[in-house]
Amino acid sequence: MAEKKPVVVTVTGAAGNIGYATLFRVAAGDMLGADQPVIINMLEITPALHAAEGTAMELDDCAFPLLAGVNITDDPNVAFEGCNFALLVGARPRTKGMERVDLLEANGGIFVPQGKAINDHAADDVRVLVVGNPANTNAVILANSAPDVPKNRITAMMRLDHNRALSSLAKQLDVPVKEITNMTVWGNHSADQYPDLTWAKVNGEAAAPQVDDAWRKENFIPKVAQRGTEIINARGASSAASAANAAIDHMRSWALGTPEGDWVSSAVWSDGEHYGIPEGLIFGVPCTSAGEDWQIVEGLEISAESQAGIDHSAQAAVQEIEMVRSLGIL
Repeated sequence: MAEKKPVVVTVTGAAGNIGYATLFRVAAGDMLGADQPVIINMLEITPALHAAEGTAMELDDCAFPLLAGVNITDDPNVAFEGCNFALLVGARPRTKGMERVDLLEANGGIFVPQGKAINDHAADDVRVLVVGNPANTNAVILANSAPDVPKNRITAMMRLDHNRALSSLAKQLDVPVKEITNMTVWGNHSADQYPDLTWAKVNGEAAAPQVDDAWRKENFIPKVAQRGTEIINARGASSAASAANAAIDHMRSWALGTPEGDWVSSAVWSDGEHYGIPEGLIFGVPCTSAGEDWQIVEGLEISAESQAGIDHSAQAAVQEIEMVRSLGIL
C-alpha cells in the first residue's frame, strides 16, 4: 500500500501548555492514526516564537516517523496555508479585573483574523476545533469570519467535559471507563453545560438506575461542570494535559470515526432544528462520525429536566453571542 500524503495540522498557541501537550501526540500519530504523516504548522504571537523554536527542536529530537515537517510563524496567513486540521488553542485568558465583555472583545481580535486566514488559505477539506475559551463563542466568531468554510467544519471542544463525565461515572460505579458508552454533555464548555446520564450505558445496561439520583443531581452534574475550577484551585493553573488529550480525542473521532452504537459530545453548528437549540450557536450535542462530517444523533426523547438543562445552557450562549454582536464583532 502506498504511503499516505502528509496532511497539514495547524496548532495555535503552540508554545503554551496545552499546545505543548498536544504537539507530540499529533506527531506520534495519536490523532490521525499510525499511518498518516503530518506537517505541523505552529502559530504563536511574536514574543513566544523563540519558545516555539525550542518546542520544534524537541519534536525533531523525538525522531517521529510520521513527522514530515515543522513550520513556525506569527502570521496566520502562513500558518493556515493548505491546512487540513486546525486546533485553535491560543486565546486570551481572563485575568483579574477583566469583565466578560473585555474578554470577548480581546478574543474577537484573535479569532476574526484567524477565521479570515482559514477562509482564504486553508485546504477545502479543513476541519477546525476551537479549544481556547470561551470556546463555543470563539468558534461562532471564527465561523462568521470564514464564510466560505462550511459551518459543519467549525467546531468547539466539549470532549473534555465528556471525558470528565465518563471518569466521574466510572469512579462512582467502580468500573473501567471503557465500559461506559453513550454519555452526553449538552451546551457550552462553561459552568452552564448540562451533563446528561439519560442514555449512558455500562456494559450495555442503562447507567442511570445504577446511581443514586441525589448523587447525579448534587455531585455528578455540578462537579463535571465545575471540574476546571477545581483543577485550578488544586494546581494553580488550568487544565493542560487533559485539555490536550480531549482535543486529540475530538479530532480522532471526527477523522477516524466513532464506534458503532456509541457517540461522543461535540459542539457543532446549530441549524435550529434539533432539541430546541437556537440557530447560529455552536453547541454541545451527541454526535457520531463515520470519518467525514459530524452527525447529530437524532430522535432522542428529551425529559423535562434535560430540556431545562439544554435551554439554560442555550440561553447563556445566546446572551454571550448578543454581547459579541453589541461589540460589532459579528
